[in-house]
Amino acid sequence: MSKDLSKPAKAESGNIPEHIAIIMDGNGRWAKQRLLPRFAGHTKGVNAVNKVVEACCNRGVRYLTLFAFSSENWRRPPEEVSLLMKLFRKVLVLEINNMCQNNIRLKIIGDLSKFDTELKELIRNAEEKTAANTGLTLTICANYGGRWDIVNACNALIREGLDQDSITEEMLSSKLAMAYAPPPDMLIRTGGEARISNFLLWQMAYSEFFFTDTYWPDFDGKSLDEAIASFQKRERRFGRTSEQLLESAE
Repeated sequence: MSKDLSKPAKAESGNIPEHIAIIMDGNGRWAKQRLLPRFAGHTKGVNAVNKVVEACCNRGVRYLTLFAFSSENWRRPPEEVSLLMKLFRKVLVLEINNMCQNNIRLKIIGDLSKFDTELKELIRNAEEKTAANTGLTLTICANYGGRWDIVNACNALIREGLDQDSITEEMLSSKLAMAYAPPPDMLIRTGGEARISNFLLWQMAYSEFFFTDTYWPDFDGKSLDEAIASFQKRERRFGRTSEQLLESAE
């Protein structure tokens, strides 16, 4: 993120999604194809993050949410998990100044209680430094799971003393980890898989899905444009008919 992105370029014609969520899959397989250790794929994946953040800023996307580390990823080999945590620390230290220069607000969501004190302090510091920025909101989901998010929101309402029969969708939504952002308009998953893997289960009720065989380290601005082009061809009815959409547009 070396370029000045504080004033995003005019979005291309058509409907640009306000909020894009991405499951960044395929780092390990990208490395394996090149006879490299898995961690080399994760390191290369950070470069892809920078490219996609820049592309989102330039296209007028307001929210970008990245699934970096799921609550299930603790099951991976301990050495890989340890290296991922070191990479997370490195990114938090090295990229914050660039985010501030480019007016990017950073949010980290998930069950952060499992992280060590040093990492939690880095997260707190990064969020505080970028809190006043008004450009792209970049959310990193770390030790996150959609089921955890919903249960956590329910427990928050219970602690407030609400009767279970009085809880509404709006109340529950207000307690979710991403209550500060609109639901994702589009989910992108790289790496050839076609599932959502416990990611933003509540929020993606009406998201458009785009699955690609491209491994995350190879995903770039052109790849993002292909996903957006697919999104722009979709008819988002939200329960209505095509005829109703035409009538409301007149």
